Amino acid sequence: MAAVPAMAQNVATVNGKAIPSAKLEAAVQQYTAQSRQPDSPELRAAIKKELIAREVLLQEAMKQGVGMRPEVQAELDKARTQIMVNMMMRDFLKKNAVTDAEIQKEYDTAKAAQSGKEYRARHILVDTEKEATDIIAKLKGGAKFEDLAKGTKDTGSAANGGDLGFSAPGSYVPEFSQAMVALKPGEMTQTPVKSQFGYHIIRLEEVREAQFPPLEEVKDQVAEAVKQRKLITFRDNLMNKAVVK
Repeated sequence: MAAVPAMAQNVATVNGKAIPSAKLEAAVQQYTAQSRQPDSPELRAAIKKELIAREVLLQEAMKQGVGMRPEVQAELDKARTQIMVNMMMRDFLKKNAVTDAEIQKEYDTAKAAQSGKEYRARHILVDTEKEATDIIAKLKGGAKFEDLAKGTKDTGSAANGGDLGFSAPGSYVPEFSQAMVALKPGEMTQTPVKSQFGYHIIRLEEVREAQFPPLEEVKDQVAEAVKQRKLITFRDNLMNKAVVK
């Protein structure tokens, strides 16, 4: 079998320096994986042009002695260190791949931590107790909560009539949370509730059992959390064994 000519193994040569076909293949594979764009002659031509341009610039940088500068050497050393660490971590994950059992355990733990009730409330936030008292009087007089909430300091909920959506009580500051959970759906606080943000008027809309997405919807995120925990444990074990003075 005849040997493949050297030129066929390269996509181009730049001032006598070859750019191997393997480099183009690797670049195409990486780009298509990240962009999900299909391989095509046009894509390969564009990547080939970019590889040639980089080689031209690299040769000029070397000609000017840029690579010998201390700051460049420092950056190269930093990049080399990061690449080596990343490759080691990748090898570790190949040998310690995340299992379905680990994903299920992580999911169950997170789900248990978020069990309980969720509350959907509306609120109006103002600066002074008098403002809050005046608003409560207007609401008792028949004014619509949603309309008055458009003037709330909480600009994030103003457009939704003060609606905060469903959240666990622990998502709020204690003063707000305590006043909210004391209400029944449809009830409103009869006096202003003071917090670090100002004075609130709160109306409870609904209460439900905490919702949690099915595993199928969040499996990738859960797997990533398990993977990161494995990497942190691996790192911490190495640091514990290291002799640091």
